[in-house]
Amino acid sequence: MAEGEKTVAVNRRAGFDYEFLEKYEAGMVLTGSEIKSIRDGRVNLRDAFAQVRGGELWLNNLHIAEYPAANQFNHEPTRPRKLLLHKGEIAHLAGALEQRGLTLIATRLYLKNGRAKIELAVGRGKKSYDKREAVAKREADRAIQRALRQR
Repeated sequence: MAEGEKTVAVNRRAGFDYEFLEKYEAGMVLTGSEIKSIRDGRVNLRDAFAQVRGGELWLNNLHIAEYPAANQFNHEPTRPRKLLLHKGEIAHLAGALEQRGLTLIATRLYLKNGRAKIELAVGRGKKSYDKREAVAKREADRAIQRALRQR
């Protein structure tokens, strides 16, 4: 993690369900109450994904809890949010997402120099046998670490 970065939320489940091919950093268009909730850490990335619509990139299902002090000027917690990327990057992503089985998953939300950024990954869904393989590898690594500590 670079200096000036503070991780707010991580989608750990995404690494288990998807194989990541490429990663991107995108800015977000937010309202005042949304950035205040993000700074408080009241964010859920579990079902968040992005899609290209009309030449723009939109983030769906990102849950940012309402900010209590914003009262009547609050935001809708799961509204679609526009993401900020260069036009060439969006075109590249649009081409990649047209391939069968690829999706754009939100993996991490963080603050970088006071601005909210989201890390997106182009991912391919893992099959159940791939997941079992990952669990077996993780358990084998733990067993090795335990054996080394006992010496």
